[in-house]
Amino acid sequence: MTNREKVHSGDVYLPNDESILVEQFACMDLQYEYNETRASEGEKRAQLIKKMFAEAGDGCYIEPPLRSNWGGHHVHLGKGVYANFNLTLVDDTHIYIGDYTMIGPNVTIATAGHPILPRLRQKGYQYNMPVHIGTNCWLGAGVIVLPGVTIGDHSVIGAGSIVTKDIPSNVVAVGNPCKVLRPISEHDEEYYFKDRKIDYDSL
Repeated sequence: MTNREKVHSGDVYLPNDESILVEQFACMDLQYEYNETRASEGEKRAQLIKKMFAEAGDGCYIEPPLRSNWGGHHVHLGKGVYANFNLTLVDDTHIYIGDYTMIGPNVTIATAGHPILPRLRQKGYQYNMPVHIGTNCWLGAGVIVLPGVTIGDHSVIGAGSIVTKDIPSNVVAVGNPCKVLRPISEHDEEYYFKDRKIDYDSL
């Protein structure tokens, strides 16, 4: 297999291969264009998102600046995905983000890793493992998601958490390393924040 063929295989490879960089730089040029848009250029941003990302459903919005190794080229967005400032996508292989997922500021989602063995790192070897984030999740500010992780549907990841292992659906999970704190429950049907009740009549 060539280095380019190993990008999505999980095998170690050399990411500075010229055949990879030519394609990668073209994707990153689009990202640069996106980050230079004005706040009033919503339609231009929407068009660029469709062009930059592997898939992007209707109603997706990413607040610039966006930092991404491949400019979103390997990122698959469902519909209605929202990301706040300073999203970092280490998208050397595929990242899947489900419908209506919300991403807070300063979040990092990484697919790339490097061998523990020092002599392989010294030569620049890398491997990539895909990340899957489910439907209607919420990743709080400063969350870091590591390579190979899956986060289940509807789950909330607390601010500042580092997600090193899979998280199931319908839970609140927090910490470093991120662990399940509790399930989403009937309590959440009544309260949206501490002792503040949801006023369904006004929604």
